[in-house]
Amino acid sequence: MDSELAVLVASGATTLVSLMVTDSWTHARELVGRYLTRTGADPGTFDDLQDARTLLLAADATERKRTAREISRQYGARLRRLAEADDDSDEALRALLTSLLQLSASATDSWRTVDNRISGGVQHGPVIQSGSVAGLTFHMDHVDRADRQ
Repeated sequence: MDSELAVLVASGATTLVSLMVTDSWTHARELVGRYLTRTGADPGTFDDLQDARTLLLAADATERKRTAREISRQYGARLRRLAEADDDSDEALRALLTSLLQLSASATDSWRTVDNRISGGVQHGPVIQSGSVAGLTFHMDHVDRADRQ
């Protein structure tokens, strides 16, 4: 394996682990699953991905960095072995790692902090917090103000 591919594998493994704790995990897992299927990897490797994610999510803040490094090391080694076992897999591995990096970049870009507050009275209806709402309909009984008194 050339040094460029070794760096790509290490970066890809780190990116894969970082995606394990994001909403993009399902997509990342599908990408890796397709690659593993193409390379004829042990089917247990795919199951191990979910187990690794579970470990990572269960780790507390102080353990999480150590756990992430260890999982990254394990998957870096697995990806390296797969690439070394099949010379034709270089392009597929490059495509996978590029896709993971792009997915990670889009996951990072999508994080936003929202802080909404409702004050100044009583709301007699639904309050919705959203970036955009389409096709939403509320069915409510209307009571005239005169009937409330």
